[in-house]
Amino acid sequence: MRDDDMSGGLRRVRLAAAAVAAASLLALMAPGAAAAWELTKMGTAITYDRRSLIIDGRREIFFSGAIHYPRSPPDMWPDLIAKAKEGGLNVIESYVFWNIHEPERGVLNFEGRYDMIKFFKLIQEHDMYAIVRIGPFVQAEWNHGGLPYWLREVPDIVFRTNNKPFKALMEKFVNLIVTKLKEANLFASQGGPIILAQIENEYQHLEAAFKEDGTKYINWAAKMAQATNTGVPWFMCKQTKAPGDVIPTCNGRNCGDTWPGPMNKSLPLLWTENWTAQYRVFGDPPSQRSAEDIAFAVARFFSVGGTMTNYYMYHGGTNFGRTSAAFVMPKYYDEAPLDEFGLYKEPKWGHLKDLHHALKLCKKALLWGTPSVEKLGKQFEARVFEIKDQNVCVAFLSNHNTKDDVTLTFRGQPYFVPRHSISILADCKTVVFSTQHVNAQHNQRTFHFTDQTTQNNVWQMFDEEKVPKFKQAKIRTRKAQELYNLTKDKTDYVWYTTSFKLEADDMPFRRDIRPVLEVNSHGHASVAFVNNVFVGCGHGTKMNKAFLLQKPMDLKKGTNHIAVLSSTLGMMDSGAYLEQREAGIDRVQILGLNAGTLDLTNNGWGHIVGLVGEQKEIYTEKGMGSVTWKPAVKDKPLTWYKRNFDMPSGEDPIVLDLSPMGKGMMFVNGEGIGRYWISYKHALGRPSQQLYHVPRSILREKNNVLVIFEEEGGRPEEIMILTVKRDNICTFISEKNPAHIRSWQRQDSQITAKGGGDLKPQATLSCPLKKVIQQVVFASFGDPQGICGNYTVGNCHTPRAKEVAEKACLGQRTCTLPVSADAYGGDPNCPGTTATLAVQAKCSKRSPGAPGAAAQ
Repeated sequence: MRDDDMSGGLRRVRLAAAAVAAASLLALMAPGAAAAWELTKMGTAITYDRRSLIIDGRREIFFSGAIHYPRSPPDMWPDLIAKAKEGGLNVIESYVFWNIHEPERGVLNFEGRYDMIKFFKLIQEHDMYAIVRIGPFVQAEWNHGGLPYWLREVPDIVFRTNNKPFKALMEKFVNLIVTKLKEANLFASQGGPIILAQIENEYQHLEAAFKEDGTKYINWAAKMAQATNTGVPWFMCKQTKAPGDVIPTCNGRNCGDTWPGPMNKSLPLLWTENWTAQYRVFGDPPSQRSAEDIAFAVARFFSVGGTMTNYYMYHGGTNFGRTSAAFVMPKYYDEAPLDEFGLYKEPKWGHLKDLHHALKLCKKALLWGTPSVEKLGKQFEARVFEIKDQNVCVAFLSNHNTKDDVTLTFRGQPYFVPRHSISILADCKTVVFSTQHVNAQHNQRTFHFTDQTTQNNVWQMFDEEKVPKFKQAKIRTRKAQELYNLTKDKTDYVWYTTSFKLEADDMPFRRDIRPVLEVNSHGHASVAFVNNVFVGCGHGTKMNKAFLLQKPMDLKKGTNHIAVLSSTLGMMDSGAYLEQREAGIDRVQILGLNAGTLDLTNNGWGHIVGLVGEQKEIYTEKGMGSVTWKPAVKDKPLTWYKRNFDMPSGEDPIVLDLSPMGKGMMFVNGEGIGRYWISYKHALGRPSQQLYHVPRSILREKNNVLVIFEEEGGRPEEIMILTVKRDNICTFISEKNPAHIRSWQRQDSQITAKGGGDLKPQATLSCPLKKVIQQVVFASFGDPQGICGNYTVGNCHTPRAKEVAEKACLGQRTCTLPVSADAYGGDPNCPGTTATLAVQAKCSKRSPGAPGAAAQ
């Protein structure tokens, strides 16, 4: 029963030490617990009991964060992993994505962003553990759920069920990945960082859909995975039961309340997806999940016996190119503790770091203490873990009332517990952390105009040639063909063309009536032309991908031509029978003719797959010379635009503001940045995403090339190149907050104050590296309101607060401020006071920064 701090030890255990570990393991494990995996030379034993995973005979608690290697450039990986470790994590998790590693059958790619081995080795170099989620179906809001398109063309295949073709190919890929990881010695049994591996993904609801074949498949998948002999446990996520020794785990927002845990009581409670926000799709309004709510959920999970949580995502990154699933935006989990650009999102990052510190202080009680529950009221309770003979104890005081604060009496002492919160008493006496009281600093993200926006802001364009006609199409059928089968996931676009003749008597006689083009589509979007004239756009939604485009048009006597450019925004990523999902146009009619409705569904259709610009790769420097570019004209649909720009100076992340555009794709130096869709406004009247990340690693100092394909029409000359900062830092702390978690330490199994210091709350402000506090923008003690970047004073405002803050903080990278009325001349009896300190400060290098920034 070791009481030392978590070392993160990726220790290479020699055979003699391994034998000792195995012996101690047998002594620790409860009856009925799973047997230890076979140890290999220089390896680490990974096993488990109901309390936790066990590393070399020692129980541990685990704080894991999801960082997906293809969603960030490799040059960002070391910094992301280091920041995760700084935030108190000891595990990094990632999926493995079949469709990027085997885009064509038998053609493998493990280079650049797809270098899985390099990523896991970096985790090991940072002395952290790893979780690999092989799937190989992963969902993950990733194109086709990670499954390669070519699987759809395998005869008689049905995905993710008791289907021989699918199982054979799945097993081959799983063995390929396991072999690669083994060859790099990356499993813990080999001395590597990987302590857990996942097979399949959130299968429980599909098992019900496929019935007996679903059960046969999931049993087969478990046996197949375990036969790979990785030497580490396998798990299945979002399950209440799993076959054999496979561990079922929870995915969700509140696994401490919604998940009963594995039915097999010898298996640990592991939370493999703790959603730090809500992933967003085009058409979604802004959404977020507060740091306080996540902290409450984690504390709750540990209070009911959980010992591992994995934040999904800890850093979401970017869905570059065409990698996102249907309607999913390029920015992914931007509200995670590390935002899309890898910057600290405060207070989420800091508050969770403090929570991890608090739970580590309680590790001995959590892992070896006897659990008990004491009801303190209808919505109040204390959950306790205690080793009485060693005077080791931790209590979680829970207030599940979402409206009212409360004072609870526990073991004869009163404790203030805010609404919807948990207070952690690290020795069953001392509050070291409250999920509702945030001591971590806050920050505000700002976007800054760069000179490169206007320097050499000269655009050229290439028209996507003429709108095609039926006779130009090489693929002709009576009825329009399904889009995915045509594109084979090589492009988003297919032209559907047809022609028809009208006589004079067919035309509307009344001048106030115009014919209407009606196109039914399986999804996802379309742009329609009649007789080479743009008539309009239509699209579906994430929830309802099928849609109806209805647009008035002008027809003529004689032959008329209809061309519809149909497009997808990624392939579906979930559900049964994924191989049968469809896209593209279906039924087409002309309404409003004097002769009645004209049904063109079986009129004969031509198909042209992809765009001319795609086929010639004019977004690359080699391909752009194959076409003639001319001076740009704005508001033209189906147009390629390009300009050159220099890289903004400094190290701040770079984004493109595409607010003046409509819908399309963008490339920088030949690299796909992602799909954009500005014209699709959410319910609050704004686009879901207008700022798009351009990693510095793909840029040159001079003469970078930005290429955009615009479907609907836009004003490229108004696109802005911005840099991103989080230099506005804030604090918002009340006298009711407990002392910062850093004030406490564990000595001889007891919680004591460090250095006998002041145990009152304090506010700390800290700038990013190489920057100092240049300005105190706002300071107030009393009852301030608002959020970082938008604070306002209340009725109990103390004017001295700014003077005190400036004296302590100006010119400093880090400063600490007292949180008390005395320090600022506040009136503790002022009606409505919350005894709260709010400060906003501006960080910059010692020379003043450029003025003007837009906040987000």
